[in-house]
Amino acid sequence: MTTAKILLNTIESVKNFVNIVSKFNAAMDLVSGRYIVDAKSIMGIFSMNLSNPMELRIHDDQTEAGEILELLRPYLVK
Repeated sequence: MTTAKILLNTIESVKNFVNIVSKFNAAMDLVSGRYIVDAKSIMGIFSMNLSNPMELRIHDDQTEAGEILELLRPYLVK
């Protein structure tokens, strides 16, 4: 499993994020506090607190995870 912190604080960023992650077969979750939603679910993401960074969990091999994180670079929080 690969993890990264991301920030999706606008409607446009949520739409772009879902479009990117939906292209991959890997299972992905977004975690905020005690809540976990499918990262490919736009409705699930909108149910989260978008003002704070969330943890992205990618449940796949490192090769695909690296490609996903490269595409998600604009949303990564260091």
